[in-house]
Amino acid sequence: MKIHFIAIGGSAMHNLALALAHKGYQITGSDDVIFEPSKSRLKEKGLLPSEFGWFPEKIHDDLDAIVLGMHAKADNPELLKAQELGLTIYSYPEFLYEQSKDKTRVVIGGSHGKTTITSMILHVLNYHEIPVDYMVGAQLEGFDRMVHLTEVNDFIVLEGDEYLSSPIDRRPKFHLYKPNIALLSGIAWDHINVFPTFENYVEQFKIFVDSIVKGGSITYNEEDAEVREVVESSENSIRKLPYRIPDYEVIDGETLLSTPEGPMPIAVFGKHNLSNLAGAKWICQNMGVDEGDFYEAIASFKGASKRLEKIAEGPNSIAFKDFAHSPSKVKATTNAVKEQYPDRKLVACLELHTYSSFNPEFLKEYKGALDAADEAVIFFLPESVAIKKLKEVTPEQVSEAFGRTDLRIFTKAEPFHSFIKNKEYSNTTLLLMSSGNYGGLEFREVKDIIEY
Repeated sequence: MKIHFIAIGGSAMHNLALALAHKGYQITGSDDVIFEPSKSRLKEKGLLPSEFGWFPEKIHDDLDAIVLGMHAKADNPELLKAQELGLTIYSYPEFLYEQSKDKTRVVIGGSHGKTTITSMILHVLNYHEIPVDYMVGAQLEGFDRMVHLTEVNDFIVLEGDEYLSSPIDRRPKFHLYKPNIALLSGIAWDHINVFPTFENYVEQFKIFVDSIVKGGSITYNEEDAEVREVVESSENSIRKLPYRIPDYEVIDGETLLSTPEGPMPIAVFGKHNLSNLAGAKWICQNMGVDEGDFYEAIASFKGASKRLEKIAEGPNSIAFKDFAHSPSKVKATTNAVKEQYPDRKLVACLELHTYSSFNPEFLKEYKGALDAADEAVIFFLPESVAIKKLKEVTPEQVSEAFGRTDLRIFTKAEPFHSFIKNKEYSNTTLLLMSSGNYGGLEFREVKDIIEY
C-alpha cells in the first residue's frame, strides 16, 4: 500500500510511519517542522521529507490512503487536495483500528497511568517472548519503535488516549478502538480546552466503556470513585474486573511487593505505580500470562521513558524527572517520591506548560498537589501563556492556587536554571515535573551536580 502522512513528524505519527515502512508499505509524508528524535529516526529510514512545508502536488490518485495528524489544520493544502480527489483519509486511531480489526484489541485508558500500564504489559510479554502488535506513548527499553504492526499476531495492545483524533474528527482517540479487553485506571479532569466541564470529560469515559465489544471485559481501578461509578453503572454486556493497590512496604528506599512467594523487590515505586502494576497484572492474566510469570517479569521493569525516570544518583541524593503535569499526576508523583525517601528533603519543581495549567479556574485544581514536598518550586514562562492566547497568569494567582505561602516561583529560564544548578543536594531528592523542557534545562548538568 502507498500511504501519505500529513504531519509525519509527530511522536505518534512518525512511529506509525516507521512501523508501516517496516511492514513493507510505501510511505511518504510532509510537515512544516520536525524536531528530534523524530527527524533523525525518519531520516535513518529514508522517510524524512526533502523539505519542510505542505505540497499539494504530493497528493495524487495513486495513493491508497492518507493518515492525518493532529498537528495539521483543517485548511491544510494537502488535506484539501485529498478531499478534492476523494481519497480515503484516516485519523491516527482510525488507521490503527483498520490494522487491528481482526485482532483481539487490548486498550488501556485513563487520565493517568495508561502509558506506564501499557509499558508494563509489553515488558512482561516481551520478557516471555510473547509476540503482540502494540502502540504505546513512550519509548521502551528493548523496543525499536513505539508502534509495531504485523499480519500474524493475534493481540494488539493500544494505549487509549482521550484526546481528539484529528483536525476533522473531534472524537477522542479511544472511542475508535472497540476493545475486546479494556482497562480504566483513573479519571481526573484534563484537556479543558476540549472538555470544558468535568461532567463532559467524564462522559468520554462512559462512551469508552460502552464501546467495549459485547462479551469483552473491563479491568478497572475500584479505588477511584469516578472510575467505579462509570464502570459499575454501565449497562454494557461485559465482564467487570476490579483491582486495587496491592500490599507492599518500603524499606531503606526499596519497595517490596507482597507476592504469594513472599516480598519481592521492584524498581518502580509509589501507590500510583503499584496500582498500575495491579492493573497490568490482571490484563496480562487475561492474555494468558499466569501470576507467577508476571511477577518474574515485572521485577525487571524500570519504568517508561519520562515516567518517574531516575536521571542521577549520588551517595545521599537522587534526581528524577517525570512527565506529570495535571494536578492528580503531580500530587501522586510528589507523594510517591516522598514515601520512597521519607528521610530526605524533597525539592519538587513543576513547570506549568499546558493550556489547562494556565487557565485561572483549572489552576485551582492544583491545591495541595505539592504539599508532600519540603520545598516546592513553580516555573513558567509568561510568553508561553501569550503564545496560547490566554490571559496573563500572575505569580500571586499561582501561589494562591497551590495553597502554599512558601512556594518559590520563577518566570524566567535563567534564574530557574541557576537555582537548580547552585543548590546544595546533600540528603535531598530532586523531582522535576513537566511535559515541557524547563526552558531548555540541561539534564546532563543536573546529573553532574547530583553525582559529584
